[in-house]
Amino acid sequence: MIMDKEYSRSGRAGHTVKKRRIRKRGLIPLVILLLLAGSVLYIYFSYQAGIDIAKENGVEQQTHEFNGADNNDGKKNILLLGADREVDGAQRTDVIMIAQYDYMQKDMKLVSLMRDIYVDIPGYQSYKINSVYSLGGVELLRQTIQQNFGIEVEEYAVVDYDAFESIVNVIDKDGIPIDVEKDMSAKIDTELKKGKQRLGGEDLLAYARFRHDAEGDFGRVRRQQQVIEAVKNEALTVGNIFKLPKIAGTGMGHVNTSMSDGEMYRMLASFLVRGDKDIETLSIPMEDTYQFMDTPHAGNVIDLDFETNNQKLHDFLESTEEDAGEGQ
Repeated sequence: MIMDKEYSRSGRAGHTVKKRRIRKRGLIPLVILLLLAGSVLYIYFSYQAGIDIAKENGVEQQTHEFNGADNNDGKKNILLLGADREVDGAQRTDVIMIAQYDYMQKDMKLVSLMRDIYVDIPGYQSYKINSVYSLGGVELLRQTIQQNFGIEVEEYAVVDYDAFESIVNVIDKDGIPIDVEKDMSAKIDTELKKGKQRLGGEDLLAYARFRHDAEGDFGRVRRQQQVIEAVKNEALTVGNIFKLPKIAGTGMGHVNTSMSDGEMYRMLASFLVRGDKDIETLSIPMEDTYQFMDTPHAGNVIDLDFETNNQKLHDFLESTEEDAGEGQ
């Protein structure tokens, strides 16, 4: 009888333990669901907080005519433009870049086009490439790039300088770590000293725009790529990962782009999945593939060896890490 009672108690205890295990297992999906819901809400409200920053600055979203089409090759070519402030109703592009994201390889590439490159402009007289935007906006610039370089851009993003300063301040109010290569002050409304330091949005933008030295625009393009790399590295630090939705919202609130929020999310998520966050860069023109030329209507311009530069440009955008490995 005693053994039966002990067996009964043991059976009930075992049954109770099983019930507890089942209950715990049943709670796991609920906990996961709550975490997912909380994450979605956090991302949404952080993103909206970034959008609000742009609204507070009085930024107006504009829609540009643009006829770029996705060729569905797994790569996205994006025309990135840094729009200069308007002068006498005209606005030129201080920065002209082609960014490419490869969804298959998860590679990000960045090509800088010197603003003084002399190009054929559809429907207009040949002129510097930085004047194209003021003549016909992003659509004319898309056509010009296709005609002169043979590259089809599928999306565009026009960034104003307030956007850059706001993004930097959201990432870190104390500034972005950068190694200033030399003392700078000419025509940048600030004074920068050589050496490693943190620069806030306004000073970092001045560093990226400086070109009043012997290198001119070539040095500026190199510093622009340096600044982009520094901002990217700081944004992806452990302490700033949780700020990414707000950073993205701040950028989207200031940027006029053909890309949807969904496309931006998809690209950002794909890039973050990749372990290596390096960005490959190229500058056009390459060394020894151009000459300076004086023109009566456009002043001093860069006369490009298009055949050599276009071959390098296409090889750069069409190659993959696997191709590079096979060539070694």
